[in-house]
Amino acid sequence: MEKNLKKSPLHSEHVRLNAKFTEFAGWTLPLEFEGTLREHRKVRETVGVFDVSHMGEIIIEGPDAVRYADFLVTNDVIHLKPGQARYTPMCNEEGGILDDLIVYKLATEKVMLVVNAANVDKDLHWIESHTSDFDVKVHDVSENFALIAFQGPKVEELLQPLSSVKLSRIPYYSFTHGRISGIPCMISRTGYTGEDGFEFYVNPDAAVVLWRRLYDTVKASGGALCGLGARDTLRLEAGYLLYGNDMDESVTPLEAGLSWTVKFEKGAFMGREAILIRKEKGVEKRLRGLVVEGKGIPRSGDLVVVSGEEIGTVTSGNFSPALGKSVALAYVKKEHAKEGTAVEVVTKKKRLKAKIVRPPFYRGSVKSH
Repeated sequence: MEKNLKKSPLHSEHVRLNAKFTEFAGWTLPLEFEGTLREHRKVRETVGVFDVSHMGEIIIEGPDAVRYADFLVTNDVIHLKPGQARYTPMCNEEGGILDDLIVYKLATEKVMLVVNAANVDKDLHWIESHTSDFDVKVHDVSENFALIAFQGPKVEELLQPLSSVKLSRIPYYSFTHGRISGIPCMISRTGYTGEDGFEFYVNPDAAVVLWRRLYDTVKASGGALCGLGARDTLRLEAGYLLYGNDMDESVTPLEAGLSWTVKFEKGAFMGREAILIRKEKGVEKRLRGLVVEGKGIPRSGDLVVVSGEEIGTVTSGNFSPALGKSVALAYVKKEHAKEGTAVEVVTKKKRLKAKIVRPPFYRGSVKSH
Protein backbone atom coordinates (compact mmCIF):
# COMPACT_ATOMS: atom_id res chain seq x y z
CA MET A 1 0.00 0.00 0.00
CA GLU A 2 2.80 2.39 0.93
CA LYS A 3 4.26 2.33 -2.59
CA ASN A 4 0.95 3.56 -4.04
CA LEU A 5 0.85 6.68 -1.87
CA LYS A 6 2.08 9.98 -3.27
CA LYS A 7 5.07 11.58 -1.61
CA SER A 8 5.94 15.22 -1.19
CA PRO A 9 9.17 16.56 -2.75
CA LEU A 10 10.19 17.01 0.91
CA HIS A 11 9.52 13.40 1.93
CA SER A 12 13.21 12.55 2.34
CA GLU A 13 13.58 15.55 4.65
CA HIS A 14 10.73 14.35 6.81
CA VAL A 15 12.28 10.89 7.04
CA ARG A 16 15.63 12.46 7.97
CA LEU A 17 13.95 14.51 10.70
CA ASN A 18 12.19 11.43 12.15
CA ALA A 19 8.65 12.52 11.40
CA LYS A 20 5.75 10.28 12.34
CA PHE A 21 3.76 9.69 9.14
CA THR A 22 0.09 9.31 8.31
CA GLU A 23 -1.94 8.71 5.17
CA PHE A 24 -4.05 11.62 3.96
CA ALA A 25 -5.92 11.93 0.65
CA GLY A 26 -3.68 9.37 -1.04
CA TRP A 27 -0.47 10.91 0.30
CA THR A 28 1.97 9.88 2.99
CA LEU A 29 2.56 13.02 5.04
CA PRO A 30 4.08 14.01 8.39
CA LEU A 31 1.58 13.75 11.24
CA GLU A 32 4.01 15.24 13.74
CA PHE A 33 7.70 15.85 14.36
CA GLU A 34 7.94 16.59 18.10
CA GLY A 35 4.34 16.16 19.16
CA THR A 36 1.15 17.84 17.98
CA LEU A 37 0.57 19.79 21.20
CA ARG A 38 4.06 21.28 21.22
CA GLU A 39 3.89 22.13 17.52
CA HIS A 40 0.48 23.76 17.98
CA ARG A 41 1.72 25.96 20.83
CA LYS A 42 4.84 27.03 18.96
CA VAL A 43 2.72 28.28 16.05
CA ARG A 44 0.55 30.26 18.45
CA GLU A 45 3.61 31.70 20.27
CA THR A 46 6.29 32.14 17.60
CA VAL A 47 6.34 30.35 14.25
CA GLY A 48 5.89 26.96 12.62
CA VAL A 49 6.69 25.58 9.19
CA PHE A 50 4.43 23.10 7.36
CA ASP A 51 4.80 21.04 4.19
CA VAL A 52 1.49 21.38 2.35
CA SER A 53 2.69 20.21 -1.05
CA HIS A 54 -0.28 17.83 -1.27
CA MET A 55 -2.57 20.72 -2.22
CA GLY A 56 -3.56 20.81 -5.91
CA GLU A 57 -3.01 23.66 -8.36
CA ILE A 58 -5.13 24.16 -11.48
CA ILE A 59 -4.46 26.93 -14.01
CA ILE A 60 -7.22 28.51 -16.11
CA GLU A 61 -5.93 30.78 -18.86
CA GLY A 62 -7.29 32.52 -21.92
CA PRO A 63 -9.44 35.56 -22.78
CA ASP A 64 -12.30 34.30 -20.58
CA ALA A 65 -10.19 32.94 -17.71
CA VAL A 66 -11.39 35.42 -15.09
CA ARG A 67 -14.99 35.31 -16.27
CA TYR A 68 -14.97 31.50 -16.22
CA ALA A 69 -13.46 31.34 -12.73
CA ASP A 70 -16.11 33.81 -11.59
CA PHE A 71 -18.80 31.51 -13.01
CA LEU A 72 -17.34 28.43 -11.31
CA VAL A 73 -17.27 29.83 -7.77
CA THR A 74 -19.65 31.67 -5.46
CA ASN A 75 -17.35 34.52 -4.47
CA ASP A 76 -16.33 37.49 -6.62
CA VAL A 77 -13.36 36.91 -8.93
CA ILE A 78 -14.09 39.60 -11.55
CA HIS A 79 -12.93 42.45 -9.33
CA LEU A 80 -9.68 40.83 -8.23
CA LYS A 81 -6.54 42.63 -9.35
CA PRO A 82 -3.43 40.70 -10.39
CA GLY A 83 -1.64 39.88 -7.14
CA GLN A 84 -4.86 39.33 -5.19
CA ALA A 85 -6.43 36.06 -4.02
CA ARG A 86 -9.83 35.04 -2.69
CA TYR A 87 -11.23 32.18 -0.64
CA THR A 88 -14.39 30.64 -2.08
CA PRO A 89 -16.53 27.53 -2.30
CA MET A 90 -17.11 25.91 -5.70
CA CYS A 91 -20.61 24.44 -5.95
CA ASN A 92 -22.55 22.06 -8.19
CA GLU A 93 -25.85 22.94 -9.88
CA GLU A 94 -27.76 22.05 -6.70
CA GLY A 95 -25.64 24.42 -4.63
CA GLY A 96 -23.75 21.62 -2.88
CA ILE A 97 -20.11 22.39 -2.09
CA LEU A 98 -17.79 20.52 -4.47
CA ASP A 99 -14.71 22.03 -2.83
CA ASP A 100 -13.43 25.10 -1.05
CA LEU A 101 -10.42 26.72 -2.65
CA ILE A 102 -8.36 29.84 -3.18
CA VAL A 103 -8.42 31.72 -6.49
CA TYR A 104 -5.19 33.55 -7.36
CA LYS A 105 -5.35 36.15 -10.12
CA LEU A 106 -1.96 35.71 -11.77
CA ALA A 107 -2.59 38.02 -14.74
CA THR A 108 -5.45 39.60 -16.69
CA GLU A 109 -6.07 36.31 -18.52
CA LYS A 110 -4.70 33.77 -16.05
CA VAL A 111 -5.89 32.47 -12.69
CA MET A 112 -4.79 29.59 -10.47
CA LEU A 113 -7.13 27.59 -8.28
CA VAL A 114 -5.57 25.95 -5.23
CA VAL A 115 -7.77 22.99 -4.32
CA ASN A 116 -7.87 20.29 -1.68
CA ALA A 117 -5.68 17.25 -2.27
CA ALA A 118 -8.57 14.78 -2.10
CA ASN A 119 -10.48 16.70 -4.76
CA VAL A 120 -7.91 17.40 -7.48
CA ASP A 121 -9.19 14.84 -9.98
CA LYS A 122 -12.86 15.59 -9.25
CA ASP A 123 -12.32 19.35 -9.50
CA LEU A 124 -10.27 19.08 -12.67
CA HIS A 125 -12.96 17.01 -14.38
CA TRP A 126 -15.66 19.44 -13.24
CA ILE A 127 -13.73 22.50 -14.45
CA GLU A 128 -12.83 20.93 -17.79
CA SER A 129 -16.40 19.79 -18.43
CA HIS A 130 -18.02 23.25 -18.23
CA THR A 131 -15.77 25.27 -20.56
CA SER A 132 -17.94 25.13 -23.72
CA ASP A 133 -19.14 28.75 -23.45
CA PHE A 134 -15.73 30.13 -22.51
CA ASP A 135 -12.46 30.70 -24.38
CA VAL A 136 -10.12 29.06 -21.86
CA LYS A 137 -7.57 26.32 -21.40
CA VAL A 138 -7.32 24.30 -18.20
CA HIS A 139 -4.12 22.72 -16.87
CA ASP A 140 -3.38 20.62 -13.79
CA VAL A 141 -0.03 22.04 -12.65
CA SER A 142 0.07 20.37 -9.24
CA GLU A 143 3.36 18.64 -9.99
CA ASN A 144 4.99 21.98 -10.81
CA PHE A 145 4.89 23.14 -7.19
CA ALA A 146 5.98 22.29 -3.71
CA LEU A 147 4.09 24.33 -1.14
CA ILE A 148 5.51 25.36 2.22
CA ALA A 149 3.59 27.33 4.86
CA PHE A 150 5.32 29.56 7.43
CA GLN A 151 2.84 30.57 10.15
CA GLY A 152 2.84 32.40 13.47
CA PRO A 153 2.73 35.82 15.15
CA LYS A 154 6.45 36.43 14.58
CA VAL A 155 6.46 35.30 10.96
CA GLU A 156 7.05 38.69 9.34
CA GLU A 157 10.00 39.72 11.50
CA LEU A 158 11.65 36.30 11.20
CA LEU A 159 11.09 35.99 7.45
CA GLN A 160 12.02 39.54 6.39
CA PRO A 161 15.81 39.00 6.60
CA LEU A 162 15.42 36.11 4.13
CA SER A 163 13.06 37.92 1.75
CA SER A 164 13.86 39.95 -1.38
CA VAL A 165 10.50 41.76 -1.06
CA LYS A 166 9.09 43.99 1.67
CA LEU A 167 6.68 41.64 3.41
CA SER A 168 4.70 44.40 5.11
CA ARG A 169 3.57 45.52 1.66
CA ILE A 170 1.81 42.20 1.00
CA PRO A 171 -1.75 42.52 2.34
CA TYR A 172 -3.76 39.56 3.60
CA TYR A 173 -4.90 37.37 0.69
CA SER A 174 -2.40 38.96 -1.67
CA PHE A 175 0.76 37.60 -3.23
CA THR A 176 3.85 38.54 -5.16
CA HIS A 177 6.86 36.90 -6.75
CA GLY A 178 10.23 37.17 -5.10
CA ARG A 179 13.03 35.24 -3.45
CA ILE A 180 13.27 33.66 -0.03
CA SER A 181 16.92 32.95 0.80
CA GLY A 182 17.65 33.50 -2.88
CA ILE A 183 15.12 30.89 -4.00
CA PRO A 184 12.47 32.13 -6.49
CA CYS A 185 8.91 31.52 -5.37
CA MET A 186 5.42 32.94 -5.25
CA ILE A 187 4.92 34.46 -1.79
CA SER A 188 1.31 34.46 -0.61
CA ARG A 189 -0.01 35.98 2.63
CA THR A 190 -2.43 33.16 3.34
CA GLY A 191 -2.70 30.22 5.71
CA TYR A 192 -4.87 27.77 7.62
CA THR A 193 -3.84 28.33 11.24
CA GLY A 194 -5.51 31.54 12.42
CA GLU A 195 -2.11 33.21 12.65
CA ASP A 196 -0.31 35.60 10.34
CA GLY A 197 1.63 33.69 7.75
CA PHE A 198 2.96 33.16 4.28
CA GLU A 199 2.82 30.26 1.84
CA PHE A 200 5.56 29.67 -0.70
CA TYR A 201 4.87 28.12 -4.09
CA VAL A 202 8.26 26.85 -5.19
CA ASN A 203 9.77 24.59 -7.83
CA PRO A 204 9.97 21.06 -6.37
CA ASP A 205 13.67 20.93 -7.21
CA ALA A 206 14.32 23.90 -4.91
CA ALA A 207 11.98 22.81 -2.12
CA VAL A 208 14.57 21.01 0.02
CA VAL A 209 16.90 24.00 0.08
CA LEU A 210 14.06 26.35 1.04
CA TRP A 211 12.79 23.94 3.69
CA ARG A 212 16.24 23.72 5.28
CA ARG A 213 16.62 27.51 5.36
CA LEU A 214 13.23 27.84 7.04
CA TYR A 215 14.09 25.03 9.42
CA ASP A 216 17.23 26.92 10.46
CA THR A 217 15.07 29.98 11.16
CA VAL A 218 12.60 27.91 13.15
CA LYS A 219 15.36 26.35 15.25
CA ALA A 220 16.97 29.71 15.97
CA SER A 221 13.68 31.34 16.94
CA GLY A 222 12.27 28.59 19.15
CA GLY A 223 9.63 27.64 16.60
CA ALA A 224 8.72 24.20 15.31
CA LEU A 225 8.38 21.96 12.30
CA CYS A 226 4.71 21.01 12.14
CA GLY A 227 2.70 18.09 10.83
CA LEU A 228 -0.92 17.49 9.89
CA GLY A 229 -1.88 16.98 13.54
CA ALA A 230 -1.08 20.58 14.49
CA ARG A 231 -2.50 21.85 11.21
CA ASP A 232 -5.83 20.27 12.15
CA THR A 233 -5.98 21.53 15.74
CA LEU A 234 -4.92 25.03 14.67
CA ARG A 235 -7.52 25.29 11.92
CA LEU A 236 -10.23 23.98 14.23
CA GLU A 237 -9.47 26.61 16.90
CA ALA A 238 -9.59 29.25 14.15
CA GLY A 239 -12.96 27.95 12.97
CA TYR A 240 -11.69 27.00 9.51
CA LEU A 241 -13.58 24.19 7.82
CA LEU A 242 -12.10 20.94 6.52
CA TYR A 243 -13.59 19.67 3.29
CA GLY A 244 -15.04 16.19 3.66
CA ASN A 245 -15.64 16.70 7.37
CA ASP A 246 -17.34 20.06 7.85
CA MET A 247 -18.75 20.46 4.35
CA ASP A 248 -19.37 18.48 1.20
CA GLU A 249 -21.89 18.28 -1.62
CA SER A 250 -24.73 17.66 0.85
CA VAL A 251 -24.65 21.26 2.13
CA THR A 252 -24.64 24.72 0.57
CA PRO A 253 -22.44 27.58 1.77
CA LEU A 254 -25.46 28.92 3.69
CA GLU A 255 -25.61 25.97 6.11
CA ALA A 256 -21.81 25.89 6.39
CA GLY A 257 -21.53 29.44 7.70
CA LEU A 258 -20.05 30.67 4.43
CA SER A 259 -22.84 33.04 3.37
CA TRP A 260 -20.26 35.82 3.19
CA THR A 261 -18.63 34.05 0.24
CA VAL A 262 -21.81 33.99 -1.85
CA LYS A 263 -22.16 37.07 -4.07
CA PHE A 264 -25.63 36.84 -5.59
CA GLU A 265 -25.25 40.35 -7.02
CA LYS A 266 -22.49 39.32 -9.42
CA GLY A 267 -24.94 37.50 -11.68
CA ALA A 268 -24.78 33.95 -13.02
CA PHE A 269 -22.61 31.38 -11.26
CA MET A 270 -22.81 27.65 -10.79
CA GLY A 271 -25.45 26.76 -8.20
CA ARG A 272 -26.77 30.33 -7.87
CA GLU A 273 -30.46 29.56 -8.33
CA ALA A 274 -30.44 26.59 -5.98
CA ILE A 275 -28.61 28.56 -3.27
CA LEU A 276 -30.98 31.50 -3.72
CA ILE A 277 -34.01 29.24 -3.27
CA ARG A 278 -32.41 27.80 -0.13
CA LYS A 279 -31.83 31.32 1.17
CA GLU A 280 -35.45 32.36 0.56
CA LYS A 281 -36.85 29.21 2.17
CA GLY A 282 -34.41 29.34 5.05
CA VAL A 283 -31.93 26.66 6.03
CA GLU A 284 -32.87 23.77 8.29
CA LYS A 285 -29.47 23.45 9.98
CA ARG A 286 -26.42 25.56 10.67
CA LEU A 287 -22.76 24.86 11.40
CA ARG A 288 -21.96 25.92 14.95
CA GLY A 289 -19.17 25.57 17.47
CA LEU A 290 -19.36 23.52 20.66
CA VAL A 291 -17.25 24.13 23.77
CA VAL A 292 -17.20 21.10 26.07
CA GLU A 293 -17.42 21.30 29.85
CA GLY A 294 -15.19 18.74 31.53
CA LYS A 295 -13.13 15.98 29.98
CA GLY A 296 -13.81 14.11 26.77
CA ILE A 297 -13.42 14.90 23.09
CA PRO A 298 -16.27 14.93 20.56
CA ARG A 299 -15.47 13.15 17.31
CA SER A 300 -16.90 13.27 13.82
CA GLY A 301 -20.27 11.49 13.72
CA ASP A 302 -21.11 11.94 17.40
CA LEU A 303 -24.72 12.99 17.98
CA VAL A 304 -25.72 16.31 19.56
CA VAL A 305 -28.85 16.13 21.73
CA VAL A 306 -31.07 18.45 23.78
CA SER A 307 -33.46 16.91 26.33
CA GLY A 308 -33.11 13.55 24.61
CA GLU A 309 -33.89 14.97 21.15
CA GLU A 310 -31.28 14.52 18.44
CA ILE A 311 -30.58 17.99 17.05
CA GLY A 312 -27.33 17.56 15.14
CA THR A 313 -24.07 15.82 14.35
CA VAL A 314 -20.43 16.63 15.10
CA THR A 315 -18.23 17.10 12.03
CA SER A 316 -14.86 17.89 13.67
CA GLY A 317 -13.69 17.76 17.27
CA ASN A 318 -10.45 17.96 19.23
CA PHE A 319 -8.76 19.37 22.30
CA SER A 320 -8.08 23.11 22.06
CA PRO A 321 -4.71 23.94 23.63
CA ALA A 322 -5.58 27.66 23.61
CA LEU A 323 -8.80 27.16 25.59
CA GLY A 324 -7.69 24.16 27.62
CA LYS A 325 -11.01 22.56 26.66
CA SER A 326 -12.36 20.31 23.95
CA VAL A 327 -14.14 22.01 21.05
CA ALA A 328 -16.09 20.83 18.04
CA LEU A 329 -17.94 21.91 14.94
CA ALA A 330 -21.41 20.47 14.41
CA TYR A 331 -24.47 20.93 12.23
CA VAL A 332 -27.46 21.60 14.46
CA LYS A 333 -31.11 22.33 13.74
CA LYS A 334 -31.57 26.06 13.27
CA GLU A 335 -34.05 26.32 16.15
CA HIS A 336 -31.30 25.12 18.51
CA ALA A 337 -28.44 27.11 16.94
CA LYS A 338 -28.54 30.09 19.29
CA GLU A 339 -25.33 30.93 21.14
CA GLY A 340 -25.30 29.73 24.71
CA THR A 341 -27.67 26.81 24.12
CA ALA A 342 -26.77 23.91 26.43
CA VAL A 343 -26.44 20.58 24.65
CA GLU A 344 -25.00 17.12 25.16
CA VAL A 345 -22.66 15.25 22.85
CA VAL A 346 -23.09 11.48 22.79
CA THR A 347 -19.65 9.90 22.41
CA LYS A 348 -18.80 6.22 22.44
CA LYS A 349 -17.85 6.39 26.12
CA LYS A 350 -20.12 9.01 27.68
CA ARG A 351 -22.28 12.08 27.28
CA LEU A 352 -20.44 15.40 27.30
CA LYS A 353 -22.05 18.65 28.38
CA ALA A 354 -21.37 21.50 25.96
CA LYS A 355 -22.53 24.95 24.91
CA ILE A 356 -23.12 26.30 21.44
CA VAL A 357 -20.88 29.17 20.32
CA ARG A 358 -20.05 30.89 17.07
CA PRO A 359 -16.60 30.02 15.75
CA PRO A 360 -13.78 30.94 15.84
CA PHE A 361 -12.83 29.53 19.21
CA TYR A 362 -9.56 31.50 19.15
CA ARG A 363 -8.41 34.64 17.35
CA GLY A 364 -4.73 34.76 16.58
CA SER A 365 -2.45 37.17 14.71
CA VAL A 366 -4.01 36.55 11.30
CA LYS A 367 -4.41 39.75 9.31
CA SER A 368 -7.90 40.89 8.43
CA HIS A 369 -9.20 41.68 4.96
